[in-house]
Amino acid sequence: MKVIILAGGSGTRLWPLSRKNYPKQFLKLNGNMSLLQKTAERLLKVVPPDDIIVMTNNEYKFHVMSDLRSLPLPVPFPVGNIILEPLSRNTAPAVALGIKYCIEKLGCKEDDVLFISPSDHIIDPADKFAHYIKLAEGTAQKGSIVTFGIKPTRPETGYGYIKAGKKYEAQSPELRAEYYKVDKFTEKPDFEKASWYVKEGVYYWNSGMFAFSIGTMMKEFGRHAPEIRKLLDTGFDDLVSNFSRMPDISIDYAVMEKSENIVMLPMDIHWNDIGSWDSLFDVLDKDKDGNAKTGDVLTIDTKETMILGDRRLIAAIGLKDCLIVETGDAILISSRGQSQKVRDLINMLKDNNRKEVSEHMTTYRPWGSYTILEEGERYKIKRIVVHPLERLSLQKHYHRSEHWVVIKGTAKVTIADKDMFIHENESMFVPKSTLHRLENPGKVPLEIIEIQNGEYVGEDDIVRVDDVYGRNL
Repeated sequence: MKVIILAGGSGTRLWPLSRKNYPKQFLKLNGNMSLLQKTAERLLKVVPPDDIIVMTNNEYKFHVMSDLRSLPLPVPFPVGNIILEPLSRNTAPAVALGIKYCIEKLGCKEDDVLFISPSDHIIDPADKFAHYIKLAEGTAQKGSIVTFGIKPTRPETGYGYIKAGKKYEAQSPELRAEYYKVDKFTEKPDFEKASWYVKEGVYYWNSGMFAFSIGTMMKEFGRHAPEIRKLLDTGFDDLVSNFSRMPDISIDYAVMEKSENIVMLPMDIHWNDIGSWDSLFDVLDKDKDGNAKTGDVLTIDTKETMILGDRRLIAAIGLKDCLIVETGDAILISSRGQSQKVRDLINMLKDNNRKEVSEHMTTYRPWGSYTILEEGERYKIKRIVVHPLERLSLQKHYHRSEHWVVIKGTAKVTIADKDMFIHENESMFVPKSTLHRLENPGKVPLEIIEIQNGEYVGEDDIVRVDDVYGRNL
């Protein structure tokens, strides 16, 4: 069996923490590992590292590589199985591209089973989850598409639902389990309908995970999404080149809601897709007053409230059932139960061309990161962190000069045709239109303060001449 992790989403339902440039799957929301790292760690109980494929895009490639390389494994995680979608085309084309990769690059056959997993869910316990996946593998080999349902614990309007039909007993000596024929998939309901689903007892939350044999899904694409099936007859490189011809459609709409070959395996585990701030509140540790708090937070007479602090002291008095999320450039304040409306807020930000919808004050690069400390007309101040043995591109700027001050570590600096080293408390000036490069030759992170000055200090004033990470020149 091969596992495909879908890690290309740019969801913003956890704004202002999750944004297009650094979405949810890379956040460390409940511990010291990102959701992607936890997903990979969980699935390593099912298959070895070489059998895990990660679907993402070029924008997130280095985030994925960094997260996977940081996993505590005996040998480094193989990053060769990272597939880059040339553009976003939803989950059905992503699954098709993954299938083609497995056939052409990994030598998979039609009877090989694929398990498709999102990259940003919380699931526990991992051992029990792994057993469910192995149980589904046998059913998928017999020709069914297996989807995984979660018994609802409350009326949830943020999830899709699966209606269970005829029951089949699962053959498992270790785990009591049963399958159901899927009667239908239903979209995210309103509260009244969700309450009725819970009361009926035959509806399950749609976890967004499924297993199938390659041959079975190829046939289903042929029946229900022939435009996708036709493109699968081309080679992998041709499919990548023609990816824009793929329809922008989810696997649910393309296949799952149309096929008569779907069975559901209910999973008796803790599952949360962290699709809203209310969902995150459910999984965070609480104090004696039911508050979930991180950062520098003080509370008086405050109950059942989530406060996530970043840079500031946050003091709350007399609050109940609230959500407060603070970042360097934005603060979200909401009543609990209203966080699904963050989607409406995102649309407002887009309509007003606000950069906060996609950009953080800290931006991550393959070599490290930079944080904007201050900016105004004709200037910008950044803190730049360069990982050991990493380097920025050889570049120049037409509209700004830069002044670097080292605050930690040793920098190797290239200015025009000269190389030199600068150390803590030393500085370097980079004139406009001059080729330059910054790199860290040492064993500790390099930190510098960069002061930009000029008539334009936008991030797009950069001309790359050489880049070790293969970014566009």
